[in-house]
Amino acid sequence: MQRCSYPTISRRRLLAGAGVVAAWAAMPRVGFAGTRDPRLVVVILRGALDGLAAVAPIGDPNYRSLRGALALGEGGRDVLPLDGGFFALNDAMPKLAGYYRKGEATIVHAAATPYRDRSHFDGQNVLESGLEGPSTSVRSGWLNRVAGALPAGERVGTSPGLAIGPTIPLILAGPAGTLTWSPQTFNAAREDTALRLASLYGETDQELARLLTEGLETDRMMAGTPFDVEKGPARAFRILANGAGKLLAKADGPRLATISYEGWDTHVQEGADNGRLAKNLAALDVSLDDLARTLGPAWSDTVVAVVTEFGRTAWGNGGGGTDHGTATTAFLLGGAVKGGRVIADWPGLRQADLQDGRDLRPTTDLRAVLKGVLRDHLGLSEKVLATDVFPGSIGVRPMAGLVA
Repeated sequence: MQRCSYPTISRRRLLAGAGVVAAWAAMPRVGFAGTRDPRLVVVILRGALDGLAAVAPIGDPNYRSLRGALALGEGGRDVLPLDGGFFALNDAMPKLAGYYRKGEATIVHAAATPYRDRSHFDGQNVLESGLEGPSTSVRSGWLNRVAGALPAGERVGTSPGLAIGPTIPLILAGPAGTLTWSPQTFNAAREDTALRLASLYGETDQELARLLTEGLETDRMMAGTPFDVEKGPARAFRILANGAGKLLAKADGPRLATISYEGWDTHVQEGADNGRLAKNLAALDVSLDDLARTLGPAWSDTVVAVVTEFGRTAWGNGGGGTDHGTATTAFLLGGAVKGGRVIADWPGLRQADLQDGRDLRPTTDLRAVLKGVLRDHLGLSEKVLATDVFPGSIGVRPMAGLVA
């Protein structure tokens, strides 16, 4: 069994448990055709998603024998047909299937970052930094560099950024600074008290006064958010998605965001049909739907990219789960997505086709998918994408046709 190598919280810079939402609030309005006001949300599933369980290649003749008890789709159960028979979506995600049918969701299969060594910490480092390999000295994430590469112009908001949760994940770390905000679990101070504190700090510590004032503005933007959503496995995910949606929907709110969801490391008793993984997929499903509904009209200008650090083994282990793998599934959804498709250069599931004889082999570089979205949705040039956002990726061409 592959040994887990989770980093400490201080190294990984993220909130333990459900995860964090972070957002950058200073995206230029200019440079886009017509009345477009594009938003981009990156959802990171931390722990490595079993792509063969989320989107099952039921038409592959080797699928059932390889997956064994983890196989889905017996008698047409446990799956939602996608593309005429070869791929099917886990039936824990009926809302995503609805967006797919509406042409607002696309699935990319057999995708991976350049990373191949199966360590959670290093895999997430590569996923968030956008570099060719893991680096302990990296100080910025690719989404922060996207913020810095956008053309100058009228800003959506005055705050440089926002993170929901006490810390900022690597993907948004960097010179485009961020604030933090967390759902409160205690009685908040009255606004006039906080304003008095800001005034007091203004005489002795102007930087602290500025941060406090910006925090009050963030609280104003989030006022009235229904954080006490349903109890159960979906609750933590939905809190984050609702918070992100409300902030992104604001006329002066953020336009780039990231949400982290924990709990995808399914070494034991994976339960793709009715167990742990199925519950996680169901929670993700309703959370993405919450995000869409909370965004309201802004959904038409939104792309959501759901990604993970790597996949899992093609077959199960002795504990009823799967170990760390390579290629997996990525999801794109949003009103700005050209959806209703599964994009896959399918590698096959014969023993000879597997990566290192054990994993789904990657045939699509995840950076090509992200580059395609960033070029066609946010207007970044291929040169900037290859040199600044994803350094060293000149040979990875942006995937075309992902944005409506």
